Parts: sequence; C-alpha cells; structure tokens
Amino acid sequence: MPEIFWNRLTAPKLRDLAEQGAPVLLPVGSTEQHGPHLPTGVDDFLSAEACRRAALIMADCGRPVVVAPSLWCGLSDHHVEFGGTFTLTLPTYHALLRDLCRSILTAGFTKILIVNGHGGNVTALNALSNELSRELATPIAVTSYFAAGQARTAEVLDRQNTLMHACEGETSMMMAIAPELVSSDKLDEATGPEIALQSDPDHVVYMPRSFRDVTASGVAGDARTATPEKGEAILDASAAAIAEWLMIGSHPVSRPRE
Repeated sequence: MPEIFWNRLTAPKLRDLAEQGAPVLLPVGSTEQHGPHLPTGVDDFLSAEACRRAALIMADCGRPVVVAPSLWCGLSDHHVEFGGTFTLTLPTYHALLRDLCRSILTAGFTKILIVNGHGGNVTALNALSNELSRELATPIAVTSYFAAGQARTAEVLDRQNTLMHACEGETSMMMAIAPELVSSDKLDEATGPEIALQSDPDHVVYMPRSFRDVTASGVAGDARTATPEKGEAILDASAAAIAEWLMIGSHPVSRPRE
C-alpha cells in the first residue's frame, strides 16, 4: 500500500503526487472537553481517522491521495468553562486555514477537501470555504465526516440518530480506534441531554451559550451503549462517502492564479 500521509512522504514524492492530480484531505477538529470518559482530542483524532480510511479506500483503487497533518484546534469557546479546552478566534482560524491551504496549493496540488470533526466549526467552515476559494483563486471544498456518514450513523446507533458530543457515537468510534483512551469506569456518568450538531432550523433566533448551561456532565447524548463495532461502522461509512465524492463526484479545479 502506498504511503498516504504528507508528513511521512518526501518533498519529491509529494511533487510527483501533485503532478498525478492527487487530492489532499485536510483534517480539522478541536481539542476540548469530552465529558468524564473521553480524551480532549476526540474531534481531532476522529477527523484524521476518517481521512485515513478514505485515503486507504482510494489507494486500494489505485488513486493517488494525500492526507495532510490535522489542524487540532478549532472554535470551541462554548467548552472553555469545563477546562481542558483550546480555542481560536474566527480571524485566527481563517488565517490558519488560508495559510495551510496556500501551502498545499504552492506545493503543486489543485484539489483540497477540508474534513471537519467538530460541530462548532461547521457554520464557520461553510462560510470560510467561500472566502478561501476567492482568496486563493481555487475551489476549497468542505465536509464534516459525521455528515458524510449520517445515514449509516442513524442505522447503527441505539439511543440517537446523529452524533452529539461525547455520546454513543463518538464513544463508539474512540473504542474502535483508541480503546485505551476511553475511561470505561466513567461510562455510567457519560449521559446528558440530546442536542443538534447544527442550529435547529425551527429556531429563528440564535443565542450563544456555554456548553455548561446545556449539560453539567459535558456530555450530550448517551454513551452507555457505545461499542467498538458501532464505531467501526460509522467510520467506515463516513470514509466510504468521502472517498466516493473524491473519486466520482468531485471535479478537477484550475491552478491558482498568482
């Protein structure tokens, strides 16, 4: 199997992959509290894992692809009251993404898909994709792995039909990829109210609030029925959807203008 990770490849090999038209997957997540039972790096780990699996699907089909190092910090101001959380301001996030994408394009690549793993990044990324595409004169695509795998997620979970936060789904995926980081003795405490990852379209007014006002445990959803098998199914479905878009649904883009 060919190497897929940017930081494990040489510069000449990356130039060769760029000449072959390889897309670059850029995982973005967050480092923030995830209840009493999960590590703070969940969103970073899971976006990177979804990218890894998608890239392996493509490589197995003989398609060139590169997975960039992940951007481990995002927009998490609503989690800071729990501690254990890094967060960026929106201008800083914009600047970081612009510079990372510019570096990828300067290295010769022409197709970038930002793969998000944190619900708090969604609205900003959707808007920033337009800004970045204009600033860099190249279409910058954005998805969230949990949106790509949503249909399968609804099928495999018992107590919810979408990902929430430190919930059945996220806990299942962490059990699948890093079980040593899941504090199983804390699972009985890993429950909280149900939430939507994005604003409910029925709400006509948006009012920001701390996640501590939503849940005392830091959890939204119920992690007590999590299993590694559910996690594998969600990650595989998410990766398959991302790979399919890259191989079938995406379109070549022009080189950036100087």
